[in-house]
Amino acid sequence: MSGNSVDEEYASQTSSVADAESEIIFNEVFDNVMGVSNDVGLAGVGVFGQMSSGTIGMVARTNACPNVSKTLLSTPNIFPIKIVMDFGAGCAGRDGRVRSGKIITTYTNRLIYPGATATTTFENYTVDSIKVEGTHVISNQSIVGGPQTNITLIWNAEVKGAKLTKHNGNYTEWNSTKTITQMEGMSTALIPLDDIYKIEGHANGKVKRNDMLVGWKAEITEPLIKKFSCRWIVKGVIKVVRLNLSGNSPWVSVLNYGNGDCNNKASMTINGITKEITLP
Repeated sequence: MSGNSVDEEYASQTSSVADAESEIIFNEVFDNVMGVSNDVGLAGVGVFGQMSSGTIGMVARTNACPNVSKTLLSTPNIFPIKIVMDFGAGCAGRDGRVRSGKIITTYTNRLIYPGATATTTFENYTVDSIKVEGTHVISNQSIVGGPQTNITLIWNAEVKGAKLTKHNGNYTEWNSTKTITQMEGMSTALIPLDDIYKIEGHANGKVKRNDMLVGWKAEITEPLIKKFSCRWIVKGVIKVVRLNLSGNSPWVSVLNYGNGDCNNKASMTINGITKEITLP
């Protein structure tokens, strides 16, 4: 870094965008792992948004992608179970994004139950030609007290050793620890698309863009608001600080996801200047 304002702004913007891209990719992983079936999660979210809540492999959907298979790992017990979502050589989802390869998840129990975990890895998995690597772990942290009705769901979502690689060799490395807490939809457990959650936590990463390599730390300063009915985060603020900067540097990036509307727009403020960005 030469230290001039153009370089400083570009480095801060690049790290903030890389953090947002990573958030979106792994937010979708969460939804897909949760939405593959009621047997293991809450059917009908993520790429499974137009599926019924039937059993694995026996669901109605608008296309045959992904192919879903299951393997019982301790027969005849239902759990643990391994589920593979195979997108094949590439197929376009309802959101227009093209996915290929496999998402492989092992569940210890249905994810709505306290203590249940789901550990996900990837095999040649890509989203719009971005190769996705790493480990994604969901654990149910809900506290059961009294009658088991209208329980507030709380999950921890951890991303470890993630790497998002583009064809030109640019990449993002990312680690994240988030707590996801249900805010609305508790009374309609069979309709996950009306659920609203808040996300709190932090992340860190490193991004390579051509000759530039930048590391950063990100902290959610206002809870992110997540709706299963929307592919983007709809509200909340993330502060992204490059590793060589102080927290009060003018080159700290503040990313604001908006006022709750479902859209792909966010605003980024660096050095007192706010610009609108388009999320992937």
